[in-house]
Parts: sequence; C-alpha cells; structure tokens
Amino acid sequence: MLGSVDNKKVKAQMKSNAENKSPDYAEGSLSLAGSVWLGTGVMIGAGIFALTGQMAGMTGALFPVAFLVAAIVVGFSAYSYVLLSHKFPSAGGIGMFLEKAYGPSVTTAFHALLMYSSMVIAQSFLARTFGSYAVQLWPGAGDAAGYLVPGLGVGLILLVFAVNLAGTKWIGRVAGSLGVIKVVGIAVFAIVGLTLAESWSGAIPTVSPEGDMSIAGFLGATALGILAFKGFTTITNSGSEIVDPRRNVGRAIIIAIALCIVIYGLVGAAVVVNLSLDEIVAKRDYALAAAARPVLGDVGVWFTVILAMTATAGGLLASIFAVSRMLAMLTEMRLVPHSHFRMPGDIQQHTLVYTVVLGLVLTAFFDLSRIAALGIIFYLTMDIALHWGVWRHLRQELQPRAAILWTAIGLDALVLSGFLLVKFEQDPAILAVALAIMLGLLVMELVYFRLRGPPPEGHEHGHEHGHEHEHEHEHEHEHQASEEATAHS
Repeated sequence: MLGSVDNKKVKAQMKSNAENKSPDYAEGSLSLAGSVWLGTGVMIGAGIFALTGQMAGMTGALFPVAFLVAAIVVGFSAYSYVLLSHKFPSAGGIGMFLEKAYGPSVTTAFHALLMYSSMVIAQSFLARTFGSYAVQLWPGAGDAAGYLVPGLGVGLILLVFAVNLAGTKWIGRVAGSLGVIKVVGIAVFAIVGLTLAESWSGAIPTVSPEGDMSIAGFLGATALGILAFKGFTTITNSGSEIVDPRRNVGRAIIIAIALCIVIYGLVGAAVVVNLSLDEIVAKRDYALAAAARPVLGDVGVWFTVILAMTATAGGLLASIFAVSRMLAMLTEMRLVPHSHFRMPGDIQQHTLVYTVVLGLVLTAFFDLSRIAALGIIFYLTMDIALHWGVWRHLRQELQPRAAILWTAIGLDALVLSGFLLVKFEQDPAILAVALAIMLGLLVMELVYFRLRGPPPEGHEHGHEHGHEHEHEHEHEHEHQASEEATAHS
C-alpha cells in the first residue's frame, strides 16, 4: 500500500517537474469574457488607425468591403487554431502548434520565427503609428515630422522596455484597462462621426475611377485588412489560462472577430463620410484624426490623437513581453540559437532585449507601409504552413473538415498572391527585403540544427514517430519510477 502511494507521489512529482519547464500560468484565471476582451484589445490596435488609408490607396472606396473580406479569410483560418487549441490547450500557442504538426524540425523553427518576426513587426507598427498620431499635436512640425515620427516611436519602445525590465506586476492590469478605453473610444469616434456627418452618401462603397480598382489591388487591401484581425492568435496563446479551454477558446475567437467586424465597419463608414478618397489616401498614416476634424474640429483631432496614442502605447506595453516570451519558449524547445552576450538575467530577459532591438531598427528605418508589408508576408506564409501541417500530419488526431481547411489555404494563397503582385508593381524593394530575411532565417536554422547535436529526448525519430516515441519514454520513466518507489518502500 505504501509503495502504491509513493508511486503516485513519484508520478505526480514527475508531472510537476515536466510542467515547470515552462513559465507558470494560472489555470482557469481567464473567463470567456476576459479572453474576448484580450483578443479584441489586441486586434483593435494600430491596424484600424493606420491601415485604413493604405487600404484605400489600393482599392479605393471599397476598402470597407476589403475589411469584411479580410474577416471572412481570418474566419476560415481560425478553424485550424480552434481545432489545435481544443486538442492541445497550452500557453505555447503557435510555436507549440507547429511543433505538434512538424516535430522539432527546421520547418517548425523557420515558420515559428516567421510568426515571431510578424509579431515584432506588429510592435514596430504600433510604435510608428504612435509617432504618426502624436506629431499631429504639433501642426507646425513641417519637414521635421519625418524625424519626429520614428523618433517618438523609438522613444515609446525604450520606455516600454524599461517598464518591462522593472518587472512591475500591474502591467497586465494597465494594458487591460487601456484596451477597454481603446475599444470604447473607437466606438464613440465611429458613432459621433456618423451622427454628425453632413451626408451619408459616402458610407455606401461604390466603384469609382479613383484608386486602384484592380482585382490585385482589392486582394492587396484585403491582405492588409488581415493584419487588423490576426490578433486573435493571442487567444490561443492563453489556452492554459482560459476557463474550459476546449469550449471557450473557439467561442472567444469567433466573438472577438465578430465584434471587430462591427467596430471596423462603423469606423470605416465614419471615415468615408467625412473625408474624400483623396484625403484618406493623402493622410493615410493618421486618417482617423483627419476624419474627426470636419465634424468636431480641433477637439475631435485631440480626442482621436490621444485615443490613438493610448491604444498604441497600451498595445505595445502588453505585446513586448508576450513576443519575447514566445522567443524564450522557442529557445527552451531548442528550436532557435541563443547567446547571452554576457548579459545578466535569465533567457526571458535576454529575448526581451533582442525583441526590443529588432523593433527599434524596424521603427527607425521602415515606414508604416513597408512594416505592414513585411508583417503580412510573414504571417500568411506561416498561416499556410500551419494549415498544411494540420492536414498532412494531424489529420487523424484532429479530423478536420477538408473543405474548410482547403478553403483557408486557398484564400490565404490567393490574398498573398494579390498582395505580392501589388507590391511588385509599387515597391519591389520590400519584397527583396522580405525574401532576404526569410532566406536568412532558413539558413540560420539549417546551420543551427546541424551544429546543435541530437534533438531533445523523445524526438529522435522525427515527427512521424515522435509522439509514439514520446509515449514510450513516458511509460519507461513511469515504470522505472514505480520500481524505485517500490524498492524504497
């Protein structure tokens, strides 16, 4: 009897040790409503403030429709994430999902780094948007605005970095509070903008000779719109913290996307009824502030600018730690190389430094259009790989519906192709930069996997036999622990 009790203790201790390899997460600490606010708060970030004008430049007055189509594309993409979260609820998020599909391989590491890169790019997008709106408080900035925008963005990143290094426990609460203010503020902007507009004729999208009305232009605008929705992946990263994750992760994603569709639709309508298409395109980096002026004057501009600054600062505060945590987890999984560079502290603090440095470079040297382009290319490439991994390697475990999965892959590929075509015509240099970064990441991972030695125990036979081999080792360890516990008794 004593041996049986000790055996259970040994097994419980083994399980606890295995779980403690990753950071601790409070299981069941996030309700369905809380997870919806989390996803919505991340999605409604810099995208709605800065992407509106860029999308209008690609597809003219149809940019609100492009937002809707982007939501449909993301809805199909969310299918795989819901299935994976239901089967493997964890704090590992996309990195863990890719590892489940492809094993501890170069394929997993490469696409996980693409997702990490897109998240770093999103940080730079937040910082640069902060600068673009903040500079509107100085109408006489003139040519100096070209330096003030990246300068303010860099300053914000450094400030948030210092706050994160301090390890303050109230970061999550502050970011959450700012998220609520952001969502409510944007809703107020949309409702007031529509209510006080002189005419609603512009709220109905029409095809006009202005802007790029080609199919490729519309697909390109849709791709940018996806950036405004891809924050739903944050919900999957909290799988271990959400109450009843097997039910609530999927529900939270669907509700968050639906809320964003409504809010984006109202904001898009408020912009087009108060600005001409030419004005939206010309003021694309601060279109919401420009749209507030005709109905509310300087008060409206100040309100929108402060709202944008609050939203981007809060988003950056919450995201920098999350992004660095993802890189730390990839490091612990031995999927990416790591060097301390003689820095004190743990891996999490090191990856925080790397993440901030990359964000500073992007913010200082790339404008919003190019930052967005890199982000969507990396994200959609990773997204297609994830769907393919579900179909190719996890079909038996997850039993996905083929029609939905292949529709998601097809839509991603179609939208990415249209976006690449538009950028090839407008800005081929950014495509060269994206290709160079992707090749650099791939070569780095190939060299790292060649030099790192054998993979972690339990994965020697790759993906095809990885899970089976892992279970065999678990049984072996449990049997050995049982014998030791019995002998001790």
